[in-house]
Amino acid sequence: MERTKKPTINSDQKLHALASALVSRMQFAAKLGDQYNGDRNLYEALGYKITLEYRDYVSQYFRQDIAKAVIDRPVKATWRGKLKIQESKKEKETQFEKDWIELNKKLKIVSNFSRVDRLSGLGKYAVLLLGLDDVRTKEDYEKSVATGKRSLKYIKPFGEGCIDEIVYEKNINDERFGLPVLYRITVVEPKTLAETSFKVHHTRIIHVVEDILESEIEGIPGLQAIFNRLMDLEKIIGGDGEMFWRGARPGYHGKLDKEFQLTAAEEEKLMDQIDEYEHNLRRFLINEGIDIEALEQQISDPKPHVDVCISMISAAKGIPKRILIGSERGELSSAQDSDEYKEYVQTRREEHAEVHIIQPFIDACIKYQILAKPVTGEYAIVWSDLFTKSEKEKTEIGKNRATALREYMTSPFATSVVPPPAFMEYFLGLPDEDIELIMKMAEGVINSEEGSMSAITQEQMALAEQELKQKQTKPVRTKNAE
Repeated sequence: MERTKKPTINSDQKLHALASALVSRMQFAAKLGDQYNGDRNLYEALGYKITLEYRDYVSQYFRQDIAKAVIDRPVKATWRGKLKIQESKKEKETQFEKDWIELNKKLKIVSNFSRVDRLSGLGKYAVLLLGLDDVRTKEDYEKSVATGKRSLKYIKPFGEGCIDEIVYEKNINDERFGLPVLYRITVVEPKTLAETSFKVHHTRIIHVVEDILESEIEGIPGLQAIFNRLMDLEKIIGGDGEMFWRGARPGYHGKLDKEFQLTAAEEEKLMDQIDEYEHNLRRFLINEGIDIEALEQQISDPKPHVDVCISMISAAKGIPKRILIGSERGELSSAQDSDEYKEYVQTRREEHAEVHIIQPFIDACIKYQILAKPVTGEYAIVWSDLFTKSEKEKTEIGKNRATALREYMTSPFATSVVPPPAFMEYFLGLPDEDIELIMKMAEGVINSEEGSMSAITQEQMALAEQELKQKQTKPVRTKNAE
């Protein structure tokens, strides 16, 4: 069978295709909100920005509470607790594990992981710069990492806004085709606002991306899909404040009596009173011949409108409303939200934090001999348990189980209908190992105290017979007939 030869694609054709795709996306963005064949644009009518840039997301993050919560809450939940990198489950630490503990303590690695994670959510990507000991001048950053054992002096996260330019590999035969080769980073000094730019080789960079679709180096910014709803919240909440400012204190109108003649001096005096009243210099008006009445207040409750926006943001980001707005109070519904959110965070740990941040960093440190190479060639990332119950939750569970157990034990035929092991499994929700332990403990108590148990049983029977005799000898009261 004759095979057809696939046409070769050179770098110019590939770049042309990428440029065409970029133009297509820009044209698509320009069409956002078009209705009635372009006669009306919904985005323009509602005041939404059609083209969003990195600075739009950053400004919203710094100035709006919900925008900040959308970015911060998943990141903080992801990195909450201890993060352990281990090679073996044995108690004795390996050299790899010791190196990691020392490095993390020295450079606060996990804290920087959290920072770069937050920055990657704000923009399309973020980078983590590795400050290695082979850099002597600014120009050394542009070179590939020198071979041999290296030392990591610092790590520093940068957001998309600090990356002025990225040079990509154009050679289609190179394994890094289409991936960054050089980054141009600009650092601004806070006090002097002086800018320092330098180029960095990709071997000194951990490129972090979240929410990937087509591109492996650019994700979808975390605020992009909900940006319109964030604008709506600004309008609703800001409008509510303005409405209260203008409407909570009612306006007034004066009705002049038909038979009253207002002189210029009286009019000027009345206007002075009104001016003083408006500026809180007086709280009453003295007038003659004018009936002053308060206008009706125009204030409405913004809560239903705010709730709609929050619901849409919650649905888009996968963050339950109670957790997003910080009103977790322990109700049944919020407990369910909490469990679902913990599952979301666990997935985010495994599919984003591990894949795009931790593993590339650990692998780079092993490659540059900053960390000792694991003996087995593998390592495990161990997170703190998200589903561990708090002391309050444990107490509440114990209280509910004690109540259920009391009801079970006081029912005469309960054990014949539902055997104790089944009750403990299906009604108390105990795991198999706990049930087995309880049954063994119960058998041990019965076997070791048979004598005392028998004595207790005989004593209880004697008391029961005595109570029965007292009831039989007690006179019976009859109800008199009417």
